[in-house]
Amino acid sequence: MKAASAATRAVPASLADIGSDIEYRRLYTRQMIESRRRITACFCRALLAGLVAWGASKPAAAQKTPPAVSSVRLYVFDCGRLKSANPQPLLDHGVTTTDMSVAAYLIVHPRGTLVWDTGVIPDELVKPEGTTEARATVRTTLTGQLAEIGYKPADITYLALSHNHYDHIANANQFAASTWLVSKAERDVMFPEKPPEKQNTAAPRFSALKNAKTKILDGDYDVFGDGTVVIIATPGHTPGHQSLLVKLAKTGPVILTGDLYHYPVELDDREFNPNGGKVSDREKASRAKIDALIKASGATVWIGHDLKLFEKLKKSPEYYE
Repeated sequence: MKAASAATRAVPASLADIGSDIEYRRLYTRQMIESRRRITACFCRALLAGLVAWGASKPAAAQKTPPAVSSVRLYVFDCGRLKSANPQPLLDHGVTTTDMSVAAYLIVHPRGTLVWDTGVIPDELVKPEGTTEARATVRTTLTGQLAEIGYKPADITYLALSHNHYDHIANANQFAASTWLVSKAERDVMFPEKPPEKQNTAAPRFSALKNAKTKILDGDYDVFGDGTVVIIATPGHTPGHQSLLVKLAKTGPVILTGDLYHYPVELDDREFNPNGGKVSDREKASRAKIDALIKASGATVWIGHDLKLFEKLKKSPEYYE
């Protein structure tokens, strides 16, 4: 009978030896499995660390470059929808669409940029699925729409608000590095010397403008000095309400009227106030001023809250020129 090789495990001589051998094999198997698990875990950690390091070494995606322009461009931003606080008077006047659009605009000029109005809900509150606050609903951020065409708030030369109401100023603080174009009357309402009896709940959303570089306007103001972008003083809705004339080479002149009007019906019925009460004498005078400007320039009126009109307009990244 041949002797077993040294590499061959000896055959157990008894049942006890057999039991010991089985236990040995079980223990050996468990150790091998545990060893392989540790090796696999170490490999995965090393792989993950390598991927992280590789990702960190990759250059960040380049910021889209703002377009160079040789003539004025007008971008329209969708800043949400607003329910009417009192739709019945509108329905009584034959207005079938009482919801309102909320718009903001970017004017790009060879000499700089102007953001006009900033929406109704601050961008930081807008969720991917949309956000509703009181009567307003917003689904897209203003800064996101700016970024899509290559701009950050810090890139904007000028900020102008049609007026200080909450549905026009929500993202004003983001443009505190821009030069703010505002009448003294409107700024005094926004930052009164004495705290008002009734606090403006929207004030924190434009508070950063208090210390922004500011150009106080006295009447109409030619923003870029060539007559293509002109702020028109139209007080009445607020003490320093203003409108904007934009002369576009292909589209023709357009007037952004802020809240001088809310609905087209007001263009026909000059005594109708959808907010109740009478149309003030100052509003009537401002509307007469815009009428004269339309007659002289052939401009088209864009009412910012006119949802039917707004839905027909091209939205950024498309533009008017």
